[in-house]
Amino acid sequence: MNDSNSEISSKIVLAKWTDRFFAWLIDFVIISAISTTIIFALFGTIEYDLEEYGIWAESSQYIPTSIMFFVYWTILEYKTGQTIGKKILNLQVTGMNGEKPNLKGILISSFGKAFLLPIDIVLGWILTNENRQRIFNKLGDTIIIKIKISEKYSDTKYTKD
Repeated sequence: MNDSNSEISSKIVLAKWTDRFFAWLIDFVIISAISTTIIFALFGTIEYDLEEYGIWAESSQYIPTSIMFFVYWTILEYKTGQTIGKKILNLQVTGMNGEKPNLKGILISSFGKAFLLPIDIVLGWILTNENRQRIFNKLGDTIIIKIKISEKYSDTKYTKD
């Protein structure tokens, strides 16, 4: 294959839900640790007096953390197709045919993960299709694939100088 789509495989292996969950969990731990550290550095504590502050105390950490998740997923998945969790588990976000996804699709998918994940997953399982897509993956025309390292470089030819 010497055309412009030589990186796109004719066989697309969809990622398992469990692999996707573990990739998300790795990303969740990383971003949560960073968010907690930032909030602690700014406010000197991560504990809230819920009686004094009520629901605003909980949302004051939820909103900035969700924004951090949104930015993290959007930048990494658009630039490389992978977050740290996806890279560790050899997963990648692509368009429906294995091509690089467009920014609009990544923004939609990232929004669902960052702000509405429980709803996104439950509806995705109920309304699932053969592509294992969450609702916001469907809306963004993106899929999560398993990368086989040996397949990724199978067309690579080495020559000596």
